[in-house]
Amino acid sequence: MNDVLIKDNTFLRQFETSLDGHLAKIEYSSQERKVFLTKIVVPEEITKQGFNESFIKAVLHHLQEKNLRVVPTSPQIAGFLRRNRQYKEMLPVGIRI
Repeated sequence: MNDVLIKDNTFLRQFETSLDGHLAKIEYSSQERKVFLTKIVVPEEITKQGFNESFIKAVLHHLQEKNLRVVPTSPQIAGFLRRNRQYKEMLPVGIRI
């Protein structure tokens, strides 16, 4: 589950991945060099132990490679960042979680 392949669907403004024929997505909006992660949608059929975290990690690594800042407005993504302090440097100056 570590290698989650994501697709940046810029038209729908969401990161997508599919597993077992089901689509999981993280919706976003962007402003300057910041990406607001607004909502995560994972179908019940693929909500396996660790899938959500692997999906969020894959999206964060994708954004990190592009040197973008992350503003988590989704409670689930904010909780992930709270538990995984190694991503703290991705938050814009003045944003605390």
